[in-house]
Amino acid sequence: MNTPSPSFTILLVDDEPAWLRSMALTLESAAGITNTLPCQDSSQVMGILERGGVGLVLLDLNMPGLGGEELLALIAERHPEIACIVVSGMDQLAGAIRCMKLGAYDYLVKTDEEERIVGGVLRAVRMLELRDENREVASRLVTGGPRQPEAFTGIVTRSRAMRAIFAYVEAVAASPQPLLVTGESGVGKEQLVRAAHALSGRAGPLVALNAAGLDDAVFADTLFGHVRGAYTGADAPRRGMIEEAAEGTLFLDEIGDLSVASQVKLLRLLQEGEFYPLGSDQPRRIRARIVVATHCDLAAKEAAGTFRRDLYYRLRTHHVHVPPLRERREDIEPLLAHFLDECSRELGRPRPALPPELARRLAAYPFPGNVRELRAMVYDAVSVRRGAALPQEPFLKALGRFAPETGAQPGAENPFAAFENLPSLSEAARLLVDEAMRRSGGNQTLAARLLGISQPALSKRLKLSRHDGA
Repeated sequence: MNTPSPSFTILLVDDEPAWLRSMALTLESAAGITNTLPCQDSSQVMGILERGGVGLVLLDLNMPGLGGEELLALIAERHPEIACIVVSGMDQLAGAIRCMKLGAYDYLVKTDEEERIVGGVLRAVRMLELRDENREVASRLVTGGPRQPEAFTGIVTRSRAMRAIFAYVEAVAASPQPLLVTGESGVGKEQLVRAAHALSGRAGPLVALNAAGLDDAVFADTLFGHVRGAYTGADAPRRGMIEEAAEGTLFLDEIGDLSVASQVKLLRLLQEGEFYPLGSDQPRRIRARIVVATHCDLAAKEAAGTFRRDLYYRLRTHHVHVPPLRERREDIEPLLAHFLDECSRELGRPRPALPPELARRLAAYPFPGNVRELRAMVYDAVSVRRGAALPQEPFLKALGRFAPETGAQPGAENPFAAFENLPSLSEAARLLVDEAMRRSGGNQTLAARLLGISQPALSKRLKLSRHDGA
């Protein structure tokens, strides 16, 4: 069963039944709008609005009984959250000005081209959807986390930043507008996309397409499908992924690698809401929500001219950036435990003991491969384990390859050996505390773990340092 579009009802008010039927058919055929309600008697409008569910009213001005301008004023007074578009049989500037002063969102003329009227309705629908989504986002962020945390159980985190991301994704999950997910490789973008689909309430499937390495012809055929005889070798028709994802979510990964020609095709899909299978002259309506992801800096690519500006801004209607693991080091310890349990189950081995100092050591590592790299380290360590404890060698190899910006080698026996003038003990302690706070992003609990002291002891040292510097 298809979900009505948009989520709210569009009330069509006119005393001419032929116009009501024509407008409903036009909106459905040209824009896929199915959630309309005709009303031929203007005196019934306020009662319909009181029952709720109406977000937009298309209103004729010249009707018997309650006139359009009078009705417009009543709606603005009693239901200011409902948008009104006046659709008049007369193209009068003075009338249009009066209607706009009374609160009309737009003024259209019945003799206008069909495309202009449909475009005006679509603009109003998008404005209302974005308004509601912004309110929902604000509400979720105020509460400090998602209302349905079970949708994110596949993402292990203690990070406040990640919880804020969960709240945002939950708030925009049901939106028909595109969602752009950015972040470095290995941070878990696909898991967020799956959570967004699960929360969307859409009945259709999540269909994923990795756009990396696809030339324009393959991308178009894969996305839109083709009819029989569309090209040499097309012996049978094939549905594209956009149709496979009907009533669900189409996930386009690595969108930053699309060629400019493919970008144009995607832009048209988003703008027009319809597509043509290869070899067909019959358009088909898009019935899937588009979600895209990339590890690229799309803003930089847009500035360099390799990514279309109009597509970039259309894709980022909703945008979430997933921070790298080095910016949420508090997640290292729970991720270690999670992957240790996961790997032990998969390999059918007893869970080894986790060395207590391992998470502290890894907090200094930048993890260029992010969560995916940490998972690989754990699997490697569990695979080569011989004793009861988890071996640290696979982790130390990665740490050994990491050279800090200072040029000092990790694991050096004496980091002060190259100093010509040694710092005093108090100076060394202060510098060590400062570095721990920098690496932990100001998190005292994590900094204390890096230093091997308690959090109260670190707090005391910080207070003394501030007092000495005053």
